[in-house]
Amino acid sequence: IPALATEPRFAQRLREYLEEEQLLDGRYRLQEVPGGRVALPVLEEKLDRLRLPQEMPCGLIRIQVGRDPPSSALPWGVGVSAPRATSLPQDPVPSRAARWRKPAQKLQDELRRLLGESWSEELERDVPHAWQRHGDLVLLGEDSFRAAQWEKLGPVLWETVASALGAQRLARRGRVLPDGMRSPSVTLLLGQDGWVEHVDNGIRYTFDVTKCMFSPGNITEKLRVASLPCSGEVLVDLYAGIGYFTLPYLVHAAAAFAHACEWNGHAVEALRRNLALNGVQDRCRVHHGDSRQVSSADQPRSLRPHTASPSPPLSFQLELRDVADRVNLGLIPSSEEGWPVACRVLKKSTGGVLHIHHNVETLPAPASTQTSVLQAERGSPGGASLSDGEARHTTGDSRKEAQGARIRPGWQRWAEATAARIRGLLSELHGQPWRTSIQHIEAVKSYAPHVHHLVLDLECRPALP
Repeated sequence: IPALATEPRFAQRLREYLEEEQLLDGRYRLQEVPGGRVALPVLEEKLDRLRLPQEMPCGLIRIQVGRDPPSSALPWGVGVSAPRATSLPQDPVPSRAARWRKPAQKLQDELRRLLGESWSEELERDVPHAWQRHGDLVLLGEDSFRAAQWEKLGPVLWETVASALGAQRLARRGRVLPDGMRSPSVTLLLGQDGWVEHVDNGIRYTFDVTKCMFSPGNITEKLRVASLPCSGEVLVDLYAGIGYFTLPYLVHAAAAFAHACEWNGHAVEALRRNLALNGVQDRCRVHHGDSRQVSSADQPRSLRPHTASPSPPLSFQLELRDVADRVNLGLIPSSEEGWPVACRVLKKSTGGVLHIHHNVETLPAPASTQTSVLQAERGSPGGASLSDGEARHTTGDSRKEAQGARIRPGWQRWAEATAARIRGLLSELHGQPWRTSIQHIEAVKSYAPHVHHLVLDLECRPALP
């Protein structure tokens, strides 16, 4: 960073002059430098305009920001007292205003400085205002930096972006691939690899952002799962991913054992690492393959999924039955193809609870019906209650079951239809009546206009004779 070093008695006059001439670099504070002098940062791109009165003797220096001194000297303006710039191996001190700048504003300022007169409104619209941060890696949105002019800058663009955002590595999202695994399309822009570590609710997750998805929008459901009473239970997680829900069940909800099923090889690698990172690898068995594949002997006609399954990545048959107290079906937009397997792995003698994820579309209700608002209560005969209001996302203690969430009629209808279908699947599978009870409907997040990601907690028990 170029700066003018002068005696303390001249510092205020010099500052006023630099401010008047718009030469002072407001990103950094005045700071002391060796020799009892005070350094005032100046804008490097305006050094050719530097004309100082003789009564303010000063010397041009460069404060290094942790880099080697440059091989060439800086130019000198009239009135500057030495022929070459002196490099000082100390970091510049950011100004108070710079420290308080929002990251998005800081990014835009740095890019504007980089481009100079080439800056335009089109480029400004192309600069992101939000991103995901995973440790020292920042993941940019797919629509950022798409203008052709950015490409001309080469690596300096990504170095500038990373520096402005306090990152060491950069990546940019693309669209989720239509491969049935929700594989991300992510390009690494700066750095050697995409492995990152993320901490949610005290649980460590490591994964490769270029190979695996991580949804921060599911944090409310992960927190809810962590609070469920699962002590001594066996969990089957049919779509485990990197352990989004498997780990909260094991680490916080105290499940005795988990069977984690996942067909994406990259996610399986991350899952195994995460189990070890959190010290629960001995309480989990990983099943690598498509857990929806069920042999015809185990699958009566009515248990077959309504839609065709894509080919599994491995030759795999999930050999689990009659083991689970609880089954997690965390696949959206629909986990319906996994319902037959979920029915098969539930304990035949006692049943258990299914946590069924689904994207449910509901059209806005007429204004005249927007008055009745009831609460969904755990253990009620009909399960969730009706509401025409918006879903109320709860936090903290209000997540406890008794307080529930406001439920729309469309959500209730979906839950009741799902409960009826699961009841039929279980009855046909075991040759005896079963009962299902809606315990809770959780609204995780809005997925699209009039589409919500819901989780149905469905208790399933064999009917007593």
